Amino acid sequence: MSLEASRQKFIDTWGALGTEWGINKSVAQVQALLLVSEQPLSTDEIMEALTISRGNANMSLRQLLDYGIIYKKVIAGDRKEYFVAEKDIWKWALKIALMRKQKEIDPVLNVLTELEAATKKDKTAEGKALHQTVHEIQAFTEQLSTLVERVASSTRGELLLKLLKLVM
Repeated sequence: MSLEASRQKFIDTWGALGTEWGINKSVAQVQALLLVSEQPLSTDEIMEALTISRGNANMSLRQLLDYGIIYKKVIAGDRKEYFVAEKDIWKWALKIALMRKQKEIDPVLNVLTELEAATKKDKTAEGKALHQTVHEIQAFTEQLSTLVERVASSTRGELLLKLLKLVM
């Protein structure tokens, strides 16, 4: 397989994976393109490489900038905006994990905590069963939240040791 075919396969696969994770395909493809690009790319270059509209490219770039996993790059003498990807997989994976925790886990945890407290006093069989279910899901979600926070605050070496301890 040629280098260009390999790059395209990576971009296509990353885009497909993104949709599985709830991320817009174009957003994932823009990140993939920037990950495999040696040089900073302009919006026009991204549009051409991915065959996407300017609006789609701008929306995707804005989202990736908001995630903190791509950066603007100034090129002396050029007025265009250029972009580069965070190449350190640990940095961008942890940024995405924290962002997803804030958007997905934290709101659910708030509702579960509220429901756990609201169902605690119900002494009916159905009420006790609901409370138990909510309590177990809430406890699991709290552990998951804590795990994400600890992983995000760890250095690479600490992280690997912690993960190894979890699986052993």
